[in-house]
Amino acid sequence: MRFNGKQVVIWGGNSGIGLAAAVEFRKEGARVLIIGRNADTLASAVRQVGPDTVGIRADISDLDALESVYGQVRQALGRIDVLFVNSGIGGSIPFREMTTKAWDEMFNVNLRGPYFAVQRALPLMQRGSSIVLTSSIGHFRGLPGNSHYAAAKAGIRSLARNIGVELVGEGIRVNCLSPGPIDTPLLGRSGMEALREPVRELNPMKRWGDPAEAARAALFLASQDASFITGVDLVVDGGMCSF
Repeated sequence: MRFNGKQVVIWGGNSGIGLAAAVEFRKEGARVLIIGRNADTLASAVRQVGPDTVGIRADISDLDALESVYGQVRQALGRIDVLFVNSGIGGSIPFREMTTKAWDEMFNVNLRGPYFAVQRALPLMQRGSSIVLTSSIGHFRGLPGNSHYAAAKAGIRSLARNIGVELVGEGIRVNCLSPGPIDTPLLGRSGMEALREPVRELNPMKRWGDPAEAARAALFLASQDASFITGVDLVVDGGMCSF
């Protein structure tokens, strides 16, 4: 029960790795608040996580809504012991076909939103708190059509390192989680279902990871088991980028 009595907030906690993490945090004693932009999946996730779980419908790219969101967090939890920023979108667009609209959408959700979601959460955090940001192996493995996604996720990895330096004196740890091929709904939503079999063959473990496998890595980074760890990038990819 590493999180007994802890207050955990998860952006993007209504599906995939975020939902799996919410379930795991709840199992280990935490009070969980999940934030997502889809009302139906959010309601379903709240039921799945269990009693006392709080759900807030919000889009991380809507910076004007952050004050209201954290006002609701303060009212529901009082403080934040763990902030897991897992919101994100995917997509594949060839470099020659990139538009400013697609670029802005990717960065608003995958980097700009998380940046300010962390900044605005700090008044609710105290010494001993932990922040985990979800990046991707896309930030260091080149793939065709992945330029805008990879650039945003590289920004998340850099964000963990730089915010970590600024907050270490306040006793707040900041770490990054970089999942590889994890079987989440994002695969279908981003139109990359056709990559399922080729990616499976490329992976040394010859399979896709389960969301819970990535979620447990996030829990490790958030827990006191990682009390002497800050600014790292923990890769969870079945060895895809290691061999």
